[in-house]
Amino acid sequence: MSILDAIILGLVQGVAEFLPISSSGHLAILHNLFNMSDLGSSHMFFDVLLHFGTLIAICFMYWSDIRAMLGQTIDLLGGRTYDANGGRRKFPEARLFMLIIVATLPLVLILPVHKYIEVLSNSTIYVGIALVLTGCILLVADKMPKGSKTEKNMLFTDALIVGLCQCVATLPGLSRSGTTITAGIATGHDRSYAVKFSLLMSIPAVLGATLLELIDAVKTGIDVSLIPAYLFGMIAAMVSGVLSIGILKIIAKKTRFGGFSYYCWIVGVLTIILSLIF
Repeated sequence: MSILDAIILGLVQGVAEFLPISSSGHLAILHNLFNMSDLGSSHMFFDVLLHFGTLIAICFMYWSDIRAMLGQTIDLLGGRTYDANGGRRKFPEARLFMLIIVATLPLVLILPVHKYIEVLSNSTIYVGIALVLTGCILLVADKMPKGSKTEKNMLFTDALIVGLCQCVATLPGLSRSGTTITAGIATGHDRSYAVKFSLLMSIPAVLGATLLELIDAVKTGIDVSLIPAYLFGMIAAMVSGVLSIGILKIIAKKTRFGGFSYYCWIVGVLTIILSLIF
């Protein structure tokens, strides 16, 4: 793997991980149709670093929320439920933390079958179909009425529904962010909050996947000579991830996701056609 390959894959990972266009689908296309280095067994550590780069991007963009969640949760568990004036405190960020835990629990269902799911990325026809479906999901999100739920009144059943949709979105070609944001909007969430919840709930998911991949990478072995290229890829994923999150937050406030629908349809159809030709 060259440094240029690593940077390109890092940029794709950072952009497609957060914008609703599927990072797994795009990486599969680059590997299968353009013969770029894949993230297979020989580059497991690179996969770990790419996910670590996107994890840093999320933490950087939502650090104040993460700090508030942890702080309020610690205060709540420690019994510090009253303020200096004797009034009972509210813990919306601690509630958000618990909602994220509930939304993450369904991922346990994926553990026994995740190896079989990964194999699907070898079929570009499947990936193309999944991208077309992602475009349809985003179109549905645009057609839904505006919601008003936030961490203050989001139901735990809402979190479970969004979490189950995140399980479905582990299929290559289906956008995790697009699917979970649409699920959030469908359950009545404010659009900006749906984006915020989708990205925050990805932290434990990405962290868990990274730890599992790190164990596999250590068992498989790490090519020390490729670490400089890997680091360039990680930095590219981190920087492009920060920019992508910023763009997604702006889009959630001012516009719709329709543009991404057309993009996914075009890329998906082209992928299917190219797969049939080559």
